[in-house]
Amino acid sequence: MTQNPQGQMHENMHTGPVSAQMNHGGHEVLDLHEVLSAAIAGLDQFTLLRPHVQDQELMTMMDRQFNFMQEEYNITVDCFKTGQDPMKRTQEYMMKQDNDFVYGLKQSQPKKPMQSTSQISDEIISGFMASVHKSAASLKTMSALETTNPVVRRVLQDSVPNCIEMAYEVSIYQNKHHYYQVPQLAQQDMMAMVNSFAPSSIQPGGMNN
Repeated sequence: MTQNPQGQMHENMHTGPVSAQMNHGGHEVLDLHEVLSAAIAGLDQFTLLRPHVQDQELMTMMDRQFNFMQEEYNITVDCFKTGQDPMKRTQEYMMKQDNDFVYGLKQSQPKKPMQSTSQISDEIISGFMASVHKSAASLKTMSALETTNPVVRRVLQDSVPNCIEMAYEVSIYQNKHHYYQVPQLAQQDMMAMVNSFAPSSIQPGGMNN
């Protein structure tokens, strides 16, 4: 038997002792291949779209997010290959946008697919960026639930909030430029929905009394 990074002992029932490098379940290996392939695809999208960015604010955000995504990719590759703590821990992404959303809908032209690459715009680019982060958040969450290696699982779960934060940053940018509009319910309907739940007061074991 061998000791994993958390000091636990593991043994493969079929082949005997396993090294830290082999401390991965089958689901985990397949899921990590998907996570890392998707990460490469996301980085590639950023690289392909960057020359088409017009707004300096969007370009600055794209570069900052690209650098962060690349570092997370390298950290994930490191711990996946070794089964041990990576050389650098996952950092926390701090967005630069404020938290203000403009609510309501304004009349705009219906959206449709591009007819040619000449139509690539900041609106389209920011939409791609948001999709990359949303897909990554979902994929990493599902993969973490199937991961047995404690280090890889921690790296994946620590990355999910960063995907959410980057997606949120992009959505605020989109909203500010009217690319992403946020409808609201009528005030009466909203208040009815908000107040349609109440706290629970059941004490432990109360169901049996």
